[in-house]
Amino acid sequence: EGRLTGQFRRYRMQRTIDSMAGHLIVCGTGRVGQAITEFVRSIGQEVVVVDRDPDRFSDRDVLHVLGDATSDKILRQAGIEQAATLVTALGTSVDNLYVTLSARGLNSNLFIVSRCDDHEALAKMLQVGADRVVNPYEIGGSRMASLATQPNVADFLDVVVHDGAYEARLREILLPEDCTFEGKTIDDLTIRRETGAVVLSVRDLTGRFHTDDVSRRPFEPGDVIVAIGSESSLDRLADQVNR
Repeated sequence: EGRLTGQFRRYRMQRTIDSMAGHLIVCGTGRVGQAITEFVRSIGQEVVVVDRDPDRFSDRDVLHVLGDATSDKILRQAGIEQAATLVTALGTSVDNLYVTLSARGLNSNLFIVSRCDDHEALAKMLQVGADRVVNPYEIGGSRMASLATQPNVADFLDVVVHDGAYEARLREILLPEDCTFEGKTIDDLTIRRETGAVVLSVRDLTGRFHTDDVSRRPFEPGDVIVAIGSESSLDRLADQVNR
């Protein structure tokens, strides 16, 4: 009876995953993978976790696929072809490289973030399709250095980005095609007065951030707005962008 119950639960979970689109997939549930999953779930984004160790799911209420993330079959079970983002946080750079290569072949539009523990593998990750490559040890070192040299700045960013109890949030908003913002400046649109949100920077299609000239630079197709504000003010800004 227990085995049948487990099979039914897995069947129902797979049906749920099959119906999803635009979700995020996390490969690996070590300490890094768990931290990623918890944060993604805390902001309300749908997430599917892939890991080969069943014990890591025994007491966790999270959609998951049990298996080897380097397998195309397992990635398909996680909904790779309908997913928006994949984060691979497996234990070795070789495995993360393999997952990145496979995932890019299965979904050309996927945004891929790969874990990398050494500099040699970083360039290879980008070559095979990763959009971003992260070394957790370097991130940890930079975080400790920030706390040592600019603790208030570091604490502020932590609170705004990670603390769900704080009123302010940071959000990025992509300008869609034929957006009414195109050709207009922040001052033209009176964004802060109309929405309550503050635009901190705008990133253009070349990857450059516009901060010094952000208020007087006309918006262009493909711009990404980086704004700060309350949840409601950011929602109003997103509504204006997508109107």
